[in-house]
Amino acid sequence: MKKRITLILATILLPLAAVGQVTPTPDFEIAAEAVAKGEILPLADVLKSLASVQPGRVVEVELEISDGLRVYEVELVTDDGRLIEVDIDAATGVIVEMEEDDDD
Repeated sequence: MKKRITLILATILLPLAAVGQVTPTPDFEIAAEAVAKGEILPLADVLKSLASVQPGRVVEVELEISDGLRVYEVELVTDDGRLIEVDIDAATGVIVEMEEDDDD
């Protein structure tokens, strides 16, 4: 009887212990899957298009959800040293917002 109770408790408690233990999927895997499904454009294509509009050295890129849209948030430094942040619709490549970061 004791063995049976232990088995029942283990059957109940082990799944409960695993709750919250799920390893999140890395961002690059989420992005790669979205590109493969055709939901978003490849980052290389987006950056090439951006360079024709706003040249600069890319220092950071994040894929975020903003107002229900997947957005590539790109930070770049221009040749004259300005930091520009550009939000680009990841599905269409259209620039949603471009602003100079003047925080000192």
